[in-house]
Amino acid sequence: MIKNVIGLMSGTSMDGIDAAFLKTDGLLHVELGEAITVAYSEDLRHKLSELVSSGMYSKNVEEQITVKHAEVITQLLKKTNTAVDEIDLIGFHGHTVFHCPSRRKTLQIGDGELLAKLTGVDVVCDFRSNDVKQGGQGAPLVPLYHQAVATKLTKPLAILNLGGVANISWLGHEDELLAFDTGPGNALLDDFISLHLGERQDTGGKLSLSGNVDQVSLKTLLEHPYFLRKAPKSLDRNEFDLTPVSQLSIADGAATLCAFTAESVSKCTRLIPEYPTMWLITGGGRHNLAMMQELKKRLEAPVISVDDIGWNGDFLEAQAFGYLAVRSVMGLPLSLPSTTGVPRPLCGGVIFQAV
Repeated sequence: MIKNVIGLMSGTSMDGIDAAFLKTDGLLHVELGEAITVAYSEDLRHKLSELVSSGMYSKNVEEQITVKHAEVITQLLKKTNTAVDEIDLIGFHGHTVFHCPSRRKTLQIGDGELLAKLTGVDVVCDFRSNDVKQGGQGAPLVPLYHQAVATKLTKPLAILNLGGVANISWLGHEDELLAFDTGPGNALLDDFISLHLGERQDTGGKLSLSGNVDQVSLKTLLEHPYFLRKAPKSLDRNEFDLTPVSQLSIADGAATLCAFTAESVSKCTRLIPEYPTMWLITGGGRHNLAMMQELKKRLEAPVISVDDIGWNGDFLEAQAFGYLAVRSVMGLPLSLPSTTGVPRPLCGGVIFQAV
């Protein structure tokens, strides 16, 4: 049965909330609608950043971001002149503040029960916990959605999401699917820019383009033990630190961190069964020209923004959690042994019904 869904995503970059309409049966029918992004206030972004840095839980902050998500849904409904009773389900990812699958722990804050009460719509949340409890990595969870929307594209294909952390969905022939986090995406660069300039990001990659890659620092960054692990595997946002680039100029540090992300992706190709015919890039990192340039230098196939094939790279994750919400209600798997390392295809999510 096709359901009208809103998917919500608050990513590791902590810039705001994405909300996207879609109609889906949780299988191969995906019909996309309007989507919006609403930025966090500086105050709420600061509170989130403190939680992520400490890995702690705060009921107060959880309530604040839940109320903010409800406001975003109201804005999306208003923008599209849609009545709330036309929505069957909300997929609510929440915000990850702690992720350590080796300890079988992951925490996404966001009160599904409160969101259902505020919106009057059934909510699915807590998508990752069941996977982690069963021995999986709990991430990435978007690959099954990638597979659904890429059915007509030539395989093998790689979809690279450059969020705070970078992850790959490798789609092969005969529905083969492999996924894992490749390394840092934008998080290290964003932190570096914030530390030195007090800004959120290197917009467009302008600063990075003006610098030179320091090969010694890059080599040090690439010695991290994460790159020796087999896939599937996943990262916490704070797995890496800025020590190796701390003595560089701001421009050279930014350039080196872009190269680090790209080289991490290049190194991951030894883990995939067959080299992709194309790399489709999604997430905020695709707007960074320096990062895209570094990827094109290192990858031996065309590197293309997903926008160039008609997808909207700003909203794929929000759409995915709407899609996964429908799968959760249907009892279908959200993760596979080849995407998170879970022992068997596994459903997940917690459903809160609107009263």
